[in-house]
Order: sequence, then structure tokens, then C-alpha cells
Amino acid sequence: MIRRAIYRGLLTIALILLSGCEIQGGVARPTAELTTGVTDSAASVTVPESPTSEVATPQPRDGSLRIGLLTDPGDLLPYHTDSADERLSAPISQLIFPAPLLPIGYSYTTTGVLERVPSLENGDLRIETIQVYRDANGRITNDQSGELTEVQQLSVIFRWNPNLRWSDGEPLTAADSLFAYELALQIDMGQATASKLELIERYEQIDAHTTQATLKPDFIDAAYVTSYFTPLPRHLLADRNPADLFTSDYALRPVGYGPYQVEQREQGKIRLTTNPYAPPDGGAFTSISFIFRDDIELLRSSIVGGSLDLIALDQPLPETIAALQSDVAAGILTINTAASPVWEHLDFNLDLPVLQDIRVRRAIAHAINREAMIATFMGGYGKLLESWIVPEQWAAAPPDQLTRYPHLPDEARRLLDEAGIVDSDGDGLRDLSGQPLSLSLVTTQGSPLRLGVAQQIRTDLEAIGIAITIEDLPTADLYNPEGPLFRRTFELALFAWIAGPDPRGWERWSCAAVPSENNRWTGNNFSGWCFFEADRAIRTATTVLDQEERRAAYLRQQQLFTQEIPILPLFQRVDLVLTSPTLRGIRADPTAPFTWNVATWRRT
Repeated sequence: MIRRAIYRGLLTIALILLSGCEIQGGVARPTAELTTGVTDSAASVTVPESPTSEVATPQPRDGSLRIGLLTDPGDLLPYHTDSADERLSAPISQLIFPAPLLPIGYSYTTTGVLERVPSLENGDLRIETIQVYRDANGRITNDQSGELTEVQQLSVIFRWNPNLRWSDGEPLTAADSLFAYELALQIDMGQATASKLELIERYEQIDAHTTQATLKPDFIDAAYVTSYFTPLPRHLLADRNPADLFTSDYALRPVGYGPYQVEQREQGKIRLTTNPYAPPDGGAFTSISFIFRDDIELLRSSIVGGSLDLIALDQPLPETIAALQSDVAAGILTINTAASPVWEHLDFNLDLPVLQDIRVRRAIAHAINREAMIATFMGGYGKLLESWIVPEQWAAAPPDQLTRYPHLPDEARRLLDEAGIVDSDGDGLRDLSGQPLSLSLVTTQGSPLRLGVAQQIRTDLEAIGIAITIEDLPTADLYNPEGPLFRRTFELALFAWIAGPDPRGWERWSCAAVPSENNRWTGNNFSGWCFFEADRAIRTATTVLDQEERRAAYLRQQQLFTQEIPILPLFQRVDLVLTSPTLRGIRADPTAPFTWNVATWRRT
């Protein structure tokens, strides 16, 4: 999984914005949806005529709710210096700081914090033609001796709900969003925020409840819709040392603007109660307690025994899934599942001569039994992938328009034979330049899932005559700017990306994103895949606003990607939310925290 080290390296690339590593959330009732299938812009607003099954009428508040989690997240701020921290804290922090725009099912929805989603149609996205100077290398410069040229510049209006109040009673205004921007200019507030700073030229307060982000000239990207800064209370934090933000008492017990506030925090427990200044329809319970236990079996027994109402698990072990399925069959538990935005993949280093042969990459793809991985490690809940855009994202290509690699060991053997890589001495291993063909596979330590997948890859490839050695590294070492991914010293690499509401992809698949000495080892194109037509397609897909033009470009890029197979997508993980059968209304979602619709939960 991508961690902070990767994103720090990416910030020097101009087009890297809000990456697929972010999962934001919210809890208030959605009021408008960002539709991603329109033809005339990258975003439009659709107001539902009636509530859907996922946005039901909130129920009267119903006492307390008890939720079990494996890890206490530490701070509860809406900003995170590590993507792992964000995933841990999101179910709690988004009850305190609902996301201004909430991604539900990979589409953005308002939560009542912003009055609407910016778009061309409602006038909150504006495009102007301005004049700039370019230097001899084509870069925009302030030097007026350069060439004068015209470019487009985007600005985005964000309209903050004038009725919101902080849980201490103070009004929330646009000045609080501007204050968060000012903090971001002074301290590290995480990769998502740093990416926003790379995107925008300036962020301004227009009036008491309106801010505007002006993007850098000649810089168009679908991430414009989230170029806002989630408010922080200026009246409480303005006189404090910004460097102390993440270690302060405020970070542990923040004053927010959501439907809940922190009433109690002690070892192993956080108790939230309703914010008296929040709209009354934001929470279905008078209090929500989060109980932290680092033992999955203890959490399971607690919900079975009735001392917890709900537990959330991120990729439990196969034996745990089997036990949970038994509980469901017995009517003790209810399971809500969502195909996780976290997706595993195997990268080929195309600098390695043997892997430059497309027949070898295709042979490896056909040899690996991905269906068996899903059955063995995820209880059948995972989802096999054919492309790097997950099926739930709007730009996912139809499978029948892609090159696919089903588990066909005999086809794998045929391709290797065709490539002249054969077992000449009958020892079970194919020979390359007179030596047994052996490849090293690097992955992360501490993940039973990933170790199991690596071992199955080794077994599957040994069955077609390729030896595999597994090297597991600490996460920080694998993703270090000096490590094997960025320096491209690996042969095979097994790790994960996290899909976001917009596929993006320039930072992963463009030629400019291949880490090298020329670009100071930045970019995420670790395989080194530089294919001219695919490069052009991904640039179009990530730098135009017309949705159908983007869709066509993404389709062409995915077709070339699956033909060339610089990496082999494996599967999406699964997120599990387990509840007492008496708790209803939970809707696990791939991109929103499981508490996103707590206003509609109810007991029966």
C-alpha cells in the first residue's frame, strides 16, 4: 500500500494531485450527487427527486451505539500525515468533521457542509483564458523576456453552509477554511494537502461563506472538485504554535462541526455524544462509543455476546472469515461487504531483459491463479481485476474490450517455449543463458495476506519452470525514495494501490513518471513502461474536462495496458462490517467510511 514516502517523492511532479490513496467520508444526509457520466464536463450536479434506499429518512435517536475497532487511531483531525492513519481514523473523525464532499461509490456527494458540488453547469467552475510567459523549455515563468502565450486557467467556488456551527457554538465561516490553507503553507499536513498546494495558485475568501481556489495556469485536472480546505476553528487555533497541531490536546479531542463531539476519551475507548449545535438529522444515536481491542477474536466474541453492536475489519485472515461466515449462517451476525479500493498487483521491472519479452510477462500472468487467491485468502469476497481501473470507477473498460489472462498453465508453458526459454536438463527449471531462470519478488513485511499471495505466486511459477525467491522488506524501506521501487532495482514487486473517486493515472503510467536520475527518482511508473500511444492517452485522460473524451482516452490506455501488461492486476481486497442482526441500515461503501450514513441506522 502506498505510504507517505511515495507521495513525498511525487510532489515535484506537476500533475500529481489528489491521488487514489485518499478515502474521505462524512455522515450527514447527502443532498446532491456528482454524476460522472456526463458528456459536457467533468462534473455535474443531480438532485435526487426522492430519497434512495441508501439515503433513507433519519430515524429518531436511539440511545447508545457500541462499535469495536482493532486500533485506536490517535488524533481525530480531518488532516493526516499518513494514508494509513486516515483509514484508521475516518469512521470516527468524519462524525466530528464530515467531509465537505463525500465519495460514495466513487462519486462525490455533498454532505451539507458545502451547499453544492462545483460544476460548469452551476457556475462554480470557471475557465478563463489568460496570457503567460513561457521560457525556452516551455515552462510558465515570470520572466517577461519569455514568449507570451495564451493558456486556460480554472477557478473553483466553494459555498460553505452558513448554518453550520462548531460544537462550542461559534459559527463556522469561510475564514475557517482559509485558516486551514494558511496552516498548510506552514506545516506538513499530509500528502493529500500537499497535493492540493501543488494544484492551486491561490486560495481566497470571497465573503463570509465562500472561498475560491484558483488553479495554476495551463493546469487542468479532475481533482479541481476537491481543491477546498476542510475548515479548522480559527478562533481556537490561531494563537497556537502550528507545529504542535498534530500532538496537541485539540488533536485528541477536537472541536468539530459534525453531528457528534468527543465527550470522553480514555485508554481503549472514545465516547461521542451529539453536537448540540449540529442539525438534528445528523445522527441516529444519542451517543456512539468506539472500543479498541487488538484481538479480532475478542471483537468477534464481543459482538456475538452482545456487548458490541458493530465491528469493522480490514482484510481478516481466512480462518477468521470462515468463523464469521459460520456465525452468519447461524443467524448470530450480519455481514456487510464492500470491494475495497485497495487492490493488489504484481509489477514487472521492464529494465530486466527477460521481462522485456512480452511473451514472458504474459506467461507469468497466465500461470498465476488469481481466482484461487480470492478463494483462499478472502473467503471468496474479493474481486478479480483485469485492469488498473477498478470496476466501480466510472472509466472502467468493459472486460470484453481488454486483453485478459485467465489461469492457463499450459498456455504459459507454450509462450515460454516460443520465447526459447526451455528446461534443457530436466531439472524442472527453465534455462536462460545457460542458467536456471530465477526471479526475485520483493514485498512488504507484516502482512499475512501479502506473504500468502507471494507464496502462491512462487508455487504457480515454479509449476511452469520459473524459480522465485521472496524478499520481504519493512514498508518504510520498500517505499523509501532510496528503496527498490523508486530506484527500480527490483525484478518483481508485490504491493497495493488505493483507488480514488477519479482514476487519474498520469503519475503511474506516463513516460515522465518513470523514476530516474533525470527526474530525481520521482513518479510511480515503477515498471518503467513507456509506450508512446499509451502515454498520449493517459495525458489526455488526465488533462481534459470533457467526460466522453476522457472516457475514450482511458479506454484506449487500458487496452494498451492489458496488451503490454507492465503490471499484473491481481484482486481487490474486501472490507467487512459485522453487525448484530438487530442493527439495520448499514451500507458498507468502498470509498466512504462505514459510518457515512449513520443518520439512517436503526434498531429493530
